Amino acid sequence: MITATKTQTDQRRAALTAGLSLIIMTLASFFSYGYVHASLVVQGDASTTFQNIQSSHSLFQAEIFGWVVILICDIVVAWAFYTVMKPAHQKLSLLAAWFRLIYSAILGTAILNLLFMSLLTRTASSQISEQLPTQGMLYLNAFESIWSIGLITFGIHLAVVGYVALRFTHSPKIISILLIIAGVGYMFIHSCNVFLPQYEGMIAVLIYIFTVPMIVGELGFGLWLLFKGGKPSSAAV
Repeated sequence: MITATKTQTDQRRAALTAGLSLIIMTLASFFSYGYVHASLVVQGDASTTFQNIQSSHSLFQAEIFGWVVILICDIVVAWAFYTVMKPAHQKLSLLAAWFRLIYSAILGTAILNLLFMSLLTRTASSQISEQLPTQGMLYLNAFESIWSIGLITFGIHLAVVGYVALRFTHSPKIISILLIIAGVGYMFIHSCNVFLPQYEGMIAVLIYIFTVPMIVGELGFGLWLLFKGGKPSSAAV
């Protein structure tokens, strides 16, 4: 009885941790990528991008800090998801956790390129040579490409989480299905980004189709974990 109660308590604590981490990640992502990155980086214009980052260096460093927060939260979520879902299906839960940890390692590698860009703009003199903006854009493109590779792995993680949630738990079926769709979306979109970048129109259509499931699926699952996950009514069947 004591062991069962402790297990239930651990699951509830892990569910709360996962839910809060997902919300923090969402906010950090909107700030770092949706606001700062989109504001400073001008695709196809290395010189303007370099000048933007150099003149708003503190803001760019805040973006990097946001990515580090996201990375830490990803690692925490990998553990929390495993703890919550382990009673439902231990092997698949462990598989999902490993895929998220692999994604986290790839994301960490991508973030290094932003650090290189930060160092480049901070140490550059007031008179910028032609080579520096080009080198800086290479770092930014490397960040995007490496992150895209990681998001393929992230998509597999979400699909596995969605499958376990759908088949073995009392989580809302619609959220579980959206997680699976979101996982497929991440795999398709970022496989195209990495291997078929010339098909920009097709990638844009895929983003349009999968944007809502990708946002609502994981965030909805995070909210369910925050308010219901780990409680007796959400135990595995």
